[in-house]
Amino acid sequence: VQLQASGGGLVQAGGSLSLSCAAFGCTFSSYTMAWFRQAPGKEREFVAGMDWSGGRTYYADSVKGRVTISRDNAKNTVYLQMGSLKPEDTAVYYCAAQRGRISGISSYNYHYDYWGQGTQVTVSS
Repeated sequence: VQLQASGGGLVQAGGSLSLSCAAFGCTFSSYTMAWFRQAPGKEREFVAGMDWSGGRTYYADSVKGRVTISRDNAKNTVYLQMGSLKPEDTAVYYCAAQRGRISGISSYNYHYDYWGQGTQVTVSS
C-alpha cells in the first residue's frame, strides 16, 4: 500500500489550502483514512479522520470548524480542506490508513498501518 500526499504550500494567515492523498495497492473503501501533522520539535498529532464508509468523521478540537475531511472511494483519494489557517497550523501533514472496516476513528498514530510521505504546509502571519 502506498499513500501519496500532495497540495501543501505557503499560504497567508486566514487563507485556505486543500490537501489530497491518493492510495495505491489497496481496497481503499475498506480503510479508515486520517490526516496527522507534525510541527518542528513537536509530536505528530491527529487532525481529522473519516471512516471507511465516509459516513463518520472526527476532528481534533484545534481544527474543528476550520477543516473538512472527505474521500472519494472511486478515486482512492482522501482530501483535507483547510480554511482560516493560522501560523500554528504550520506543519508537515501526513495521510494515514487503517485497514479493516473498523467502527470508530482513532486519533492514535499507532493504530494506523500505512503512512504517506508528508506534505509541508506553511502559514505566514
